Amino acid sequence: MSAVDMDAPGFNTRARTRGQTPVESPPALATTPRSPKDGILSPPLATPSASPFIPTARETAIFAIFPALLLFGGLYSVLSPTVNVSTYDPVTQSHSQHAPPSYFAHKKNIFNRFFVKIGWAWVTAAAGAFAALHPALGSGAAGVRRRLRVGLRYAAVSLAWMGTTQWFFGPPLIDRSFRWSGGMCHPETAFSPAGVLIAHASGVVPKELAVDTATACRRLGGRWYGGHDISGHVFLLVLGAGMLLQEVGWAVWPCEKRALVNREGEVVHVHGVSYASGVVGPTGKFALGVVGLKLWMLLMTAIYFHTWFEKFTGLLTATVTLYVVYVVPRFAPTLRSVIGVPGLD
Repeated sequence: MSAVDMDAPGFNTRARTRGQTPVESPPALATTPRSPKDGILSPPLATPSASPFIPTARETAIFAIFPALLLFGGLYSVLSPTVNVSTYDPVTQSHSQHAPPSYFAHKKNIFNRFFVKIGWAWVTAAAGAFAALHPALGSGAAGVRRRLRVGLRYAAVSLAWMGTTQWFFGPPLIDRSFRWSGGMCHPETAFSPAGVLIAHASGVVPKELAVDTATACRRLGGRWYGGHDISGHVFLLVLGAGMLLQEVGWAVWPCEKRALVNREGEVVHVHGVSYASGVVGPTGKFALGVVGLKLWMLLMTAIYFHTWFEKFTGLLTATVTLYVVYVVPRFAPTLRSVIGVPGLD
């Protein structure tokens, strides 16, 4: 049995037809809800819902965790005597690795090496296991369609991750923005033992190594210096955790009503359907475990690495990506018909 067409003109509670006075649909209580097991969305309620252009109240509350952790971590790094007295190197965006203020301030700590550095592999494993095995996505042809759309959303987010941190028709966006903001690669000999660029202190034009990426600069033994460095750690941690929360959250928490724009330009209010509502399951626990560890490492990054502005731009870049993939389809029916909306496919 096919799902209700969410883009149909009549599937709404507060829709305005062009040239007509707004008409209230009958209360949802007057209609008998069909079972989610039939593969049909529950009828919309007559009460107002969130705008299709912004996250729902629950999404906003959950995603406020990211800036809250960054703010708390930033304040802690300023107020903590242990962190505050430790030498910070703006070139490496970290505290002195010879005497770090904490185990987590050391770049070679086990969580940074085997979780953050290969963070997208953990996201891929968690999202793949959930999509393949969790009962909330249903079975049959409808289940295959939902799983395919999870894969398409994952691919969209992965392209953003790759373009920002790995490759974007050449250097990734993080390295491009560093160069655009005046950064360049200098040889190690251009710096004093204190990390100050000697050429700047003497008024001489600093020598530059002809490379376009931070990775190539380090490979040549140089220092990536002088530009704005978007925090790749913050970007990766927020993007991965945000994606998993969007894909898994609707299945393990009570479904929340969301507002969509249909093909007629009308706003419709729709409840999501979980085929195993409240069942976390092994794959859900794995995904939420990855989210929890990402939140912890986000806090550690906020305390020990990068400047305030670098962390803010990392958060902003990840937030824009999540908005495009998970909110824009709610008011863009054509895009929604391709990648869907979690819980509303």
